[in-house]
Amino acid sequence: MTVIRQMTYQPAGRRAAAVETMTFDRLRELNDGGTQRADFHVLAVIDAGHGSVTVDFLHHPLTERSAVWIPPGAVHRWDDIGDVAGQLVLFVPTAPVTHATRQLVASPDLAAHWSIPDADWLFVDTARNHLLLEASAPPEVFSTELPEILLSALIARLRPPHAEAPLTHPVFRLFRSSVETHFRNHHDASYYARALGYAPRTLSRAVQQATGRTAKAYIVDRIILEAKRLLAHDRLTAARCAATLGFPDASNFSVFFYNATGMRPGAWKATVALE
Repeated sequence: MTVIRQMTYQPAGRRAAAVETMTFDRLRELNDGGTQRADFHVLAVIDAGHGSVTVDFLHHPLTERSAVWIPPGAVHRWDDIGDVAGQLVLFVPTAPVTHATRQLVASPDLAAHWSIPDADWLFVDTARNHLLLEASAPPEVFSTELPEILLSALIARLRPPHAEAPLTHPVFRLFRSSVETHFRNHHDASYYARALGYAPRTLSRAVQQATGRTAKAYIVDRIILEAKRLLAHDRLTAARCAATLGFPDASNFSVFFYNATGMRPGAWKATVALE
């Protein structure tokens, strides 16, 4: 049995809308303090107050003039948001209309939380308010296109940290996409170099420049994240995780997990259960 609530994108009242907005007041009405995973993006802009959000096992404090981005598939939980003021934007992955924002939305390495610089706040606030206005338009004048255009403007103005670096590395973009597709079956950086037609050194340099990590470390991090999701939220055993993630047996997976985290899968799962 799963201990996570799966959420599917279901726009209220407008079945064709790819972008929806919500206040933190509404989130508080819906939030039961449980862990969730959605098939859509959640982008939040915090005006005031303090709280916290946990995204894929990392805890982030919410503060005034900060932003939160939770991509599809990320396991998350909202905590202590009683006095948080702001808005959330919910949207499907295909909603942004510009090439740059679609590339950004497709990235598996999005920053989960960051502070919005004072110099950017007026632009972010204006872009957000325009989106909120269009998203709340009455049915007779509602346009599905305008919220998507304004969402792209908001994303561009928010400028998530390190968002631009991956977009400037075409080799890394190909590598990232290939890892997302094949990480369950291929754990070796040399496989991706061969599959993409690049020398291992070229691939490693591109990944290092874009992420600060080696290609191997990037692959390991992606596998470990998925393993933690499966262990903690889908309640899989180490043996089933091993099979799901392409390891020959539970022992091999356990050694891999220990080398990456310093804990055996069962011990790590027990610590998460206590939180």
